[in-house]
Amino acid sequence: MASQDSCPLIKNILLLDSDGKRVAVRYFSEDWPTNSSKIAFEKFVFSKTVKTNARTEAEITLLDNNVIIYKFVQDLHFFVTGGDHENEIILASVLQGFFDAVTLLLRNNVDKREALENLDLILLCLDEIVDGGMILETNGPLIAEKVTSHSMDGESPLTEQTLSQAWTTAREHLTRTLLK
Repeated sequence: MASQDSCPLIKNILLLDSDGKRVAVRYFSEDWPTNSSKIAFEKFVFSKTVKTNARTEAEITLLDNNVIIYKFVQDLHFFVTGGDHENEIILASVLQGFFDAVTLLLRNNVDKREALENLDLILLCLDEIVDGGMILETNGPLIAEKVTSHSMDGESPLTEQTLSQAWTTAREHLTRTLLK
């Protein structure tokens, strides 16, 4: 395990709905060894933060020796958790990168239904941000570009495609898969 001075570590990234239920989560710490302890933590965090106004800017709280940075958008609640010794600004940059990438991937339609329809992209997004608790990337547009390049076989990034180009890409991809 890395020491406190080496590099910041993320314990988990949570994306919950407006009822506190999971949409997409990744745990990178053994602080919650069982699925039931993870769900209990999610309910605890949700219950402590649901009445706050974290819609315009990210908020910060300290719960059970964990620094939690969170932000709410529509019916989605974004959370990033680190140890109580972690730098809040770094945790906030991870949260902002995750939020920006999801916003781009969902084409500014950030809600639960759209998130569930694009869950594969959100999970890839989490993989691009953190690996084993270590932060890999915090730049939202770059994260979204990496995710879309995985799903579009290296063609132009999602942010640079027009709607007609996206339809053309989808049609070509469908044609290729049907002809195989």
